[in-house]
Order: sequence, then structure tokens, then C-alpha cells
Amino acid sequence: MRILFMGTPDFAVASLKRILSDGHEVCAVFSREDKPKGRGMKLTPPPVKLFAEEHGLPVFQPKNLSDETWVREILSEKKPDVIVVVAYGRILPSFVLEFPKYGAINVHGSLLPRYRGAAPIQRAVINGETVTGVTTMYMSRDLDAGDIILTRETGIAPNETAGELFERLAPMGAELLSETLTLVNKGEAPRAPQNHMLSTYAPPIRKEDAHIAWSKTPREIVNLIRGTNPCPTAFFMLGDEPVKIHSASVSGKIRYAPPGAVIGDDDKLLEVACLRGETIYLNEIQARGGRKMTSEEYLRGHKIKAGTILK
Repeated sequence: MRILFMGTPDFAVASLKRILSDGHEVCAVFSREDKPKGRGMKLTPPPVKLFAEEHGLPVFQPKNLSDETWVREILSEKKPDVIVVVAYGRILPSFVLEFPKYGAINVHGSLLPRYRGAAPIQRAVINGETVTGVTTMYMSRDLDAGDIILTRETGIAPNETAGELFERLAPMGAELLSETLTLVNKGEAPRAPQNHMLSTYAPPIRKEDAHIAWSKTPREIVNLIRGTNPCPTAFFMLGDEPVKIHSASVSGKIRYAPPGAVIGDDDKLLEVACLRGETIYLNEIQARGGRKMTSEEYLRGHKIKAGTILK
């Protein structure tokens, strides 16, 4: 089939790669704009753009899709049979969804109708889910509310981070997309309406969402750390300085200390009290401007007195 692909991050690259390996013709690629990154704030192209250019595919990076005339000209010139959207990061207008004869198909990182929205993988981990998956669907005007084509389920390991789950779901989504396009091309693709009463929303992860609240349970805090790894990374405030937490574990202990209190009876472990005095171990942390290190390494150069309350 002749496909117009829309995607931006690494998660989408696996699907674009699979489309090419399956022998489909990619007539154009839409991706988000280059963004400044790093200390030098150098403009950096998104992963999908880099992959597309390496394979000689024409790339378009509109700031928005509201210029109907310009977008229609591209659609009319490229004449796609279907539009495939994977983590593109923009809402598609109705005229785009309705242009190809097979419509627009989306690969979404959850078992719809649960976790509609921009951050389904991170939110599933943060909420302590043990099962998730990927879904292909026909796109509609409403956010992630279109008819479901196929789904595939997978478990979430107790210590799995969002980044690790991304890496597993990306090829799974690509495989499901491959099966979906085969069925669509044959005219055999199923179409199951979603039960909107069961829908939940997964809003984008903001930096402030990653700020640890020690008044929660150890498991809730560990899940937040897992769900914000690698980005934006959970953190607490030590004085006026943020300290990132890359990994943590539930200690199983009760110390009867106030939330956020540092327990100081082991100079190799950074143990912190949470709700009801239950505690967690901060296993890997990173001070501002420093490298990621174990709590033992951190405590060698950063003495924290027992009873210190972390903000």
C-alpha cells in the first residue's frame, strides 16, 4: 500500500521501519519540528525525521495542520491509500482523517479504551498497572476514541521502568501494525467500537508531576520513580537543590518517622520515611550537574544527617 506516515519519537521509528521492511511504499513522512536540546540548546531533529532522511523519504514538519490548503496540496500530490499515525503528537483535522480511501490508522501504547492520551505508557507504570499492551485503531475526531482493529497484551514487571516498557512495546506495536495493514489491504480488518464508559485519560507528564510527595505510600513513590524514568525523572529537594531519583525499592520496614525524614542508621543506604513511617531505599540518585550514582557513592560526598526532612 501507499502510506503517509506521521510520527515523532523513537517509539514510532520501529513502526516506520516495519512498514518499509514489509514492502509498502512510504510516500511522505510528517514529524514534529526540530527542538533545542542539551546545554547548548542545539536544534535537534526528532528520531523519525532522522530515520526517514536516512532512507530517502520526503519529510514535512508543519508547526500545525490548520493550513488546510497547504496540507490538502500535499495529500493530493502524494495520494496515500492510508495514513499511519504513531506518537505524532498533534491532533489531525477531519479532512486529513477522511482523505485516504482506507482512512487513518493509529498505533497506541495501551489497551484502549484505557489510557487514552499522550502518556499511556508512563501513566500505566505510575498507576501500578501489571498489564498493558498496544492497540491499532481507526482514528476519529475524538482523542483515541476510534474503532479498535487489533490489540496485543503484555505484563508489566514489578521493577520495570517506563523507558524499558517503551522499548518492549515499540516492536510489539510495529508487529501489530504489520498485521493490521495486511488485514486492511485485504478488506478483512475488524472494527470494534470502544466502550467509552470504560475510558481513562493519560495526560502528558509535566516536570512538576515528577516531584516526590513523601506523604504517599512507598509503592506509590516507587511507581512514580519507575514511571518517570528516564524522563522527566523523579526528584526531591535537598535544601534548594533538586536531586533526581533513578531507582528505588520498598524496604518493608516501619520506622515511625515523619514523611520525608532521612533514616541514618546505615551510611551505605539512603532510606527515607513515607506514609505511616514505612520507608523506601533510594538506590540510584543524581545531584544537579553530577552523574548518576548509587546512594552509597552519593553519601560518601554528601553527608545527610539523620532526621533531615526532604522536601
